[in-house]
Amino acid sequence: MTEVLSQDEIDQLLTAINAGDTEPEDFRPTADNRKIKIYDFKRPDKFSKEQIRTVQIMHETFARLSTTSLSALLRSVIHVHVASVDQLTYEEFIRSIPTPTTLAIINMDPLKGNAILEVDPAITFSIIERLFGGTGEGTKSTHELTDIEQSVMEGIIVRILGNMREAWTTVIDLRPRLGQIDTNPQFAQIVAPTEMVVLVTLETKVGEVEGMMNFCIPYLTIEPIIGKLSAQFWYSSVRRGATTENLNVLKEKLATVDVDVVAEIGKINVPVRDVLALQVGDVVRLYNTKVGDPYSVNISNKKKFLCRPGVLGKKLAVQIIRKVTDPEHDVFEELSTDGEDSL
Repeated sequence: MTEVLSQDEIDQLLTAINAGDTEPEDFRPTADNRKIKIYDFKRPDKFSKEQIRTVQIMHETFARLSTTSLSALLRSVIHVHVASVDQLTYEEFIRSIPTPTTLAIINMDPLKGNAILEVDPAITFSIIERLFGGTGEGTKSTHELTDIEQSVMEGIIVRILGNMREAWTTVIDLRPRLGQIDTNPQFAQIVAPTEMVVLVTLETKVGEVEGMMNFCIPYLTIEPIIGKLSAQFWYSSVRRGATTENLNVLKEKLATVDVDVVAEIGKINVPVRDVLALQVGDVVRLYNTKVGDPYSVNISNKKKFLCRPGVLGKKLAVQIIRKVTDPEHDVFEELSTDGEDSL
C-alpha cells in the first residue's frame, strides 16, 4: 500500500534537500517492472486462446476429411492442412484476399448469419482443369468464373461443406448451405468492416499447385456457441462417444445396407461322391429336423429368427414366429402374432 506523507513530513524533506543533507537522487521513484500489454480498442480480442485452439482442432478434422474426399473426386493426391487460426477485423480479411477469387457465401444454419469460404484462384482453376480432363497444372489466368466453371465449383464446395458438418458434430449439428458464389470481395459484405472474425487458413496442394483456402466466421455468428469452444467441453464430448445426432446418422446409413437373409431348413454332412450321385426322387434326411419344425432365418450366417414356410401372393415366403436371443443355448423370444411379419 502506498504511504501518504503528512504536510510536516513534506516540509522536513524539502528543508533537508535545501540544506544539502539529502540528495534529490535518493527520492527518485523505483522502476516499474510490470509488463504492460498494449490493447487496441479498435480490434478487441473476442476469442480466448483456448477457443482459438478448439477451432483449430475442429478444422484439423475438417482438413483430413477434405483431403480424403477431394483426392477421391479428383483422382489425384490432395493435401489440406490448417496453417493458422487468427482473429482480425472483417475489413482486414477482405483486403487480404485477391480479386477476382472464388468467394462462397455459406449459410451457417442453425447459427444466425453467414460465413465465407474463399478458395485461391490457383486452386480453383487447378480443380476445374482436372475435372475437365486436364493435367491440373492450373493457369495463371485471373479471369472471372464462367457459368460452367461456377457450376463445377458449386459441386466442389457442397462436398466440402459436408466435411465441415461432420467436423463440427461434437459442438453443434451444423447444416451449412451454399448461398452464392462471388468473385469480388467488395460485394461480400456479410458483417460490418469493424466486426471481429475468426479466420481459419488452410494450406491446400492439388498435385503440384499450391494455394490457400480461407474460412471466415464472424464473431456474431459463432457467439451463441462460444461457451462450447473450450477444451473441457470438447474432450467431454469426445468421451461421451455417440450422441443422439450421431446415432440417427448411423441408423440412416445402416438402413440402406444390404444383408443376406437365408431361410435354412436344416443341415447334413454329405460326401462329395454322394452329392454327385444324387438323382431326381432321392430323399435326403436332415439331422435333428422333423416335419413341422420351424426353419431358422440366418442373417449374415447368424441365426436370428425362427419361421414357418408359406406363400405370399404368388411368391414363396416365410413367417417369422420367434426371435433367437441366444443361439448357442436355443433361447427364443416369442413375437406378437398380431402383425404379419413375413419375408
